[in-house]
Order: sequence, then structure tokens, then C-alpha cells
Amino acid sequence: MNEGDYDLIIIGGGINGAGVARDAAGRGLKVLLCEKDDLAMHTSSASTKLIHGGLRYLEYYDFKLVRHALQEREVLLRSAPHIIWPLRFILPHHRDLRPRWLIRLGLFLYDHIGGRKLLPKSHSVDLKKHTSGAALRQEFSSGFEYSDCWVQDSRLVVLCARDAADKGAEIRVNTRCTDLTVARDNQERWNVELQDRATDKKETLTARAVVNAAGPWVEDVIGLQNQGESKHGVRLVKGSHVVVKKLFDHDYTYIFQNADNRILFAVPYEGKFTLLGTTDIEVSGDPETASVEQKEIDYICNAVSEYFKRPVKPENVVWSYTGVRPLYDDASANASKVTRDYVIHMSKSGPPLVSIFGGKITTHRKLSEEVMDMLAEPLNVQATAWTKMACLPGGDIANADFESFVQQTKAKYPWLSVDLLNDYTRNYGTRITGILAGASAMTDLGEHFGGGLYAAEVQYLADYEWARCADDILWRRSRKGLHVPPDCAEKIDRWMESKGIHRAA
Repeated sequence: MNEGDYDLIIIGGGINGAGVARDAAGRGLKVLLCEKDDLAMHTSSASTKLIHGGLRYLEYYDFKLVRHALQEREVLLRSAPHIIWPLRFILPHHRDLRPRWLIRLGLFLYDHIGGRKLLPKSHSVDLKKHTSGAALRQEFSSGFEYSDCWVQDSRLVVLCARDAADKGAEIRVNTRCTDLTVARDNQERWNVELQDRATDKKETLTARAVVNAAGPWVEDVIGLQNQGESKHGVRLVKGSHVVVKKLFDHDYTYIFQNADNRILFAVPYEGKFTLLGTTDIEVSGDPETASVEQKEIDYICNAVSEYFKRPVKPENVVWSYTGVRPLYDDASANASKVTRDYVIHMSKSGPPLVSIFGGKITTHRKLSEEVMDMLAEPLNVQATAWTKMACLPGGDIANADFESFVQQTKAKYPWLSVDLLNDYTRNYGTRITGILAGASAMTDLGEHFGGGLYAAEVQYLADYEWARCADDILWRRSRKGLHVPPDCAEKIDRWMESKGIHRAA
């Protein structure tokens, strides 16, 4: 092949695109992933940060999705014990909504249909005695406890991309796909025109296949070429979250039923905060312009205040974010009932074009595996699926015993502050050595920007995780934006510019 030729070009740097790039590179393909902005900049960094089966989907009889998600929950937990860890959820029983027997039945199914092995099963709780009951209004005296998992969502995307790159893939951020046509001189290849947004330079590369993982922009990519025979469509549903100062002093997560048949989560977040969400609002127009509306903030605050002793008010919100979910259009009348399962469509003529509709962070690995299995025959790929038993970068922790790993790291770097030890082990796992190489004291970490962010970490994120500006670091590679002083972003951008690290125009 010529230098510019690839087996596979992937458009979109969210969780699905990064997952496909990882799987494909591991099967020996020459892969390029392009993302018009930053990795996980949109939907994949705007989730509720949960790896879960989706308890509420049982009510819509979406048993297949729940089963697959529950199976994947344990696969992902083993693969990345640094950024994914178990949570115990408290579901207070609301007498005016679902009956106890129905919830108990749902939790029984939730415990068993996914082949649960690593996580403890569900059981009833007396909220008058349970530690989680202290924050709740008096009328909520009983409930249920069950298991799911937390995930650093945007870091999961970056680590998939990092693993892909370690296996030979090329990752280009701030690079937009501007045209997609079948090559005139070779009808079995795509011509893919890419534009570097930092320089405006355009180039045309060729690929034997293209995967359209553009998320909310999936139909825009289909429209770039003349094989847009897909009969599927994407339905854009906005989900917003708010963050407030910590509402309770324990590690349990709450799941609240709401009178409109939706559910909301209250999740311990970043040590000092509580994450609340989410909404489901159908949107139209450019997903880039989606923002959190005041009515969404009011909705979330009012809904959780039905449960908490101390009401949550809009003025308590310290940060909010929204993401547009690119759901497969199943013609459901209610946005909350639109399936979260994915649909994969491959063109019937010409070189392969695979378009991905819908999907969840929890099922991204399985989706990626299915995409590559579909492409195995047309691309003559001999290697088979491999990601199920593989660790993500930093996740190769002995026996997945994270606590033992922390103690070993503490012994290796006794000079590292407790806060940084916890931060680095959680975010980087065994790849903490990439940040601390050559350091023997806190002063060796370089300039301190505030909130536990040092120059050594910024340099690592630029060198190995494609960070190009302060926002990439503060809101996607980490959530340190909640902890740093107001002028921190400007200082980081100046520092990165001084080191020749350039951002998109």
C-alpha cells in the first residue's frame, strides 16, 4: 500500500469510534480514526458515568439490551479496574408509583439474566436503619439495594484510542471528514478527504472500508457520499445533568422513580459534589448548539427534592452539561422509550461503509466486535475477536485488585501526596509511571496550576492522550475543572503554547 492508504478509516472519536479503532488495530488492520473536535468531546463525555444494564429498560421489555449490557458490565470491570468500579444503588420505594412486588421482580431479573459473577446481588433495605436513609425524607422508610458500576466516561474513550494507537492505529483529533467518494481508479476503495482544523490543510486518503461512527452527525456523513441507501435514521435526544455540592456523606448512589415514569440518579461525584440527572428531550437542528435549558435544571432539582430532606434548588447548581444521544429511530412516540440499543448498517454495494446508529457506553465493546466481524469477510481479516479478555491501558492490575495496587504505588512513590496518589492511580492505573518517570519529589512535577494539576500531567496528556488545550485536560481527560481556580484554563493554554502544543482554530 502507498503511505496514504488504509484498510479502515473511522469517522468519529466517541466511544463507538474509539472502540472500533481498538478492535480493528488489534486484528492487524491499518487504521486511521479522525475526530473533528476532541476525543469524547460530545455525547461520550456527557453521560451519567455509569456502566449499567439499564434497570428501567426492563419495563419496556428490552430484555436483550439489558442482558447484553449486564454481560458487558463485568467484562469492562475486569478490563479497566482503575476507571471502572462497583457502586451500590439505593432505590427508595415510592408507594404511589410502582408496587414493591414489581420492583422486586425486576431486580431478580437484573441479578440473573446477565450471568452476574463479580457483583453482589440485590436485597431489600430498611431506610430507617440504613446509612443512606438519613438524607431522605421520612416517608421513604424502605427500599432496595443493587449493584452497577461507575466509569470515567471520557477516559474510557481516550484509553480505547490509546490502545488502538499502541497497536498501530493513527489517531487524528481536530480533523474533519469533508468528503467521501468511491475512488474513480479503484472502485473497491474510498477516497476520504480530511481537513486539519488547526492548519486548514486538506488531504485525500484512501481506505478499503469506512466506519461512520459520527454519533449525532451520522446522517451528515452518509450524506457526503452517494451510497446513502440506509433506511435507518437517527433520533436526537438531549440528556442534561447538573452538579451540586455534596448532598450526602456516604458512597451509595440513589436511583429515584419519578411520576412521569422517568428515573433520576444522584451519584457521589469528584469527592466534593453530587451528580444529578438526567433529562430526555428530543431535539432538532445542529447538535453542536445543544445546551442545558433552565427548564431542565428546574425539572432535575424538583424531581430529586421529592426524595431528599434538604431541597435542591437551581441556585445550588455549580456546573451543568448536556449531551445529544444519537438514538436509533424506532418510531416511539415517547423520547424516554426510544431504544438505547444499537443498529449497525453496512452498504450493499461498492466498498464497505458501516454506519452506527444508537448504542450505549456499556455495550461499546460488543458493538465494536460486531462491526469488525461484519467487515472480516470483505476485508479478508483472518484474526478473530480479542477484546473480551484484554485490559485497557493502565488496567493490567494484578487480579484486578485496585486497593493492593494503590498500596504498592504508595510504597514505590512515598513522596507523592495522598490526594495525587488517589487521583493518578484512579485515572492512569499502571500507566502512572508515564507521569512520574524521573520524579522523586513533588517539586519534580513542575508548575502547579491548582486543583492537583501539575505540568507533568499536562505534558503526559499532550504526549500520549492527544490533549491540545486546557478544556481537553480539565473537562475530558479529567474533571479537574471543578477543582481549579478560575484563571487556571488560561494558564494551561499559555503553558501548552509555550511548549509548542497547538489547538484547533
